[in-house]
Amino acid sequence: MTKARIYIVDDDDAVRDSLAALLDSFGYDTASFESAEAFLAICDSGMEGCLLADISMPDMDGLELLERVSRISRGLGVIIVTGHGDVPLAVRAMKSGAIDFIEKPFTTEVVLAAIENALRQADASQRKASSDAEITARLGQLSPRELEVMRGLVAGLPNKTIAYDLGISPRTVEIHRSRVMDKMQANSLSELVRLALRAGIGAQ
Repeated sequence: MTKARIYIVDDDDAVRDSLAALLDSFGYDTASFESAEAFLAICDSGMEGCLLADISMPDMDGLELLERVSRISRGLGVIIVTGHGDVPLAVRAMKSGAIDFIEKPFTTEVVLAAIENALRQADASQRKASSDAEITARLGQLSPRELEVMRGLVAGLPNKTIAYDLGISPRTVEIHRSRVMDKMQANSLSELVRLALRAGIGAQ
């Protein structure tokens, strides 16, 4: 069975060809590009997999490519490929979002381990982004009053206090609370609090 797609960006023909041959032999689907610009021409928000990018390329280097890709897709795990002397740059790349870096010449074991790690982390990042978007969508269904009640609940206030603060009856708070739980798809108050914190509500 074909594994995830691996994108190889390197201006060195020999490196691109050897990496593609190696990864193809392990069942990965590969696509090679001779420049960062060529890769960016096909990069889109739905792209998934792993990007292996050389850090030292003419016109646009691996660091700039990483920054551009991070703004386009969260489904790509980026590995920076370095030569001797490029390690400080590679460390900068990791601070900018690269998952790993590998030094030339690298062994089969090193590159495969780096790719598997990058794919795992990219998948986790994408799932989190999807989950965050779902939580935001649920919040968007709340009325202004329901959002006020939710803030009170997350703050740990009892219904009577929320009712007093909002100038409504405790019974009305109960009705809003039920609607909030339903729209947020929360089965318990603790789950509602977790969802709210993920959305930045009550985090102060």
